[in-house]
Amino acid sequence: MDFSWLTDPFYQKALWTGFVNTLWLVAVSAVCGFALAVVFAVTRLRGPRPLAMLVTGVTTVVRGTPLLVQLFFFYDGVGRLLPEIPGVRESLIWPLLRDPFFYGALTFTLSVGAYTGEVLRGALLSVPEGELAAGRAFGLNRWQILYRLWLPRAIQMCLPTLTGELILLLKSVPLVSTIALMDLLKAANMVRDETFLVYEPLLLIAGIYLALTLVLTSVMRLIEQRFPGARPAAPRRRRLLPG
Repeated sequence: MDFSWLTDPFYQKALWTGFVNTLWLVAVSAVCGFALAVVFAVTRLRGPRPLAMLVTGVTTVVRGTPLLVQLFFFYDGVGRLLPEIPGVRESLIWPLLRDPFFYGALTFTLSVGAYTGEVLRGALLSVPEGELAAGRAFGLNRWQILYRLWLPRAIQMCLPTLTGELILLLKSVPLVSTIALMDLLKAANMVRDETFLVYEPLLLIAGIYLALTLVLTSVMRLIEQRFPGARPAAPRRRRLLPG
């Protein structure tokens, strides 16, 4: 195994840039995707019928097509169509629209919103009606019931599944190596092309992804334990020593 290339400042910069972009993609897509998932889930359950049908159609398309195809659609399709619209290049949002990071985050946000929205919708349906009736009996309006009772209870019920969705998001990020955005896989492929080393760069980023997965799993497990309404862990019984 030859890891001498790690001392090269050029490769160090590429790996660091890829690592930072990976973290930012996961963070932005997870936060925006979860917010979109809440909107999707609530709209399908309580929204107007035309809007609920629209959300159902978007969810079906996003979940029924490959993520890589969606990434190419937004980056190669929408990204090349927007500059042809008059006034777009002169607008204030043009620096954002020409950045490949935007299209990667947009693709992953829609994916997280569609998949997590279905998970959250099922969790909302699983909340006992008696708990919602108790909220109404205390004089809470429908918005207070949603954000103080119904939604927190549903999130508590599906937190383990949300952890899995977050890990899947992390492992989907290497798809952006197919567009003009530096991530860990793109940096590793650059090292492979220039040094003709096959295994070492891939083993390095595999170890980084494994470490990130362990960190995310630990953080989500801590959130599950500290989440309001979660059952405290049962205390360990101490064995009594004889005599």
